[in-house]
Amino acid sequence: MDYANRKRPAKRTPPKTTKKAAKKPAVSWWVVLLAIVLVSGFVWLLVSISGKSEQTPQQQVPIDVPEPQSQPVAEPLPEKPEERWQYIEELENQEVIVDVPEREIGPPKLMQCGSFRNISDAEELRAMIAMIGLEAQIRTTDGSNGVWHRVILGPYNGRRAAETDRHKLQRANIRGCQIWNWN
Repeated sequence: MDYANRKRPAKRTPPKTTKKAAKKPAVSWWVVLLAIVLVSGFVWLLVSISGKSEQTPQQQVPIDVPEPQSQPVAEPLPEKPEERWQYIEELENQEVIVDVPEREIGPPKLMQCGSFRNISDAEELRAMIAMIGLEAQIRTTDGSNGVWHRVILGPYNGRRAAETDRHKLQRANIRGCQIWNWN
């Protein structure tokens, strides 16, 4: 097709419009009248208030007042007041004794992050945990319903240490790890 010699398409003409009724004003005349009345009332209020400020009471000048000096005299600063606090000396050599109860240390904790039928799935999860920087073990158990390969971390001395590692795993999008007492 030869695009160079092709004619331009005919211009489209807009459809003919019929005469519409006169547009109603966006704001009615009574709203405009109300606005003018409010503005004029506000202006009248401001003028009436400003007239009152011009009437200042006459100041009475005492007879025995000496004339003001040309330069102000700088008053000396008062002396520093003496400290009246006694707790500073009383607490300076005191010892505070705090009774902190010892935490009960329960049995060691173990965290299980998965249990799989296939050893390859367990190895894959173990590799993902190793990429985070944690060391996991795979324990194979033979139960009544078949062989299971469990991916576990631990043992931990307390639940807090196990929770710390679980939060690391959650940040790496490894969820579902459970903390158990180690048997």
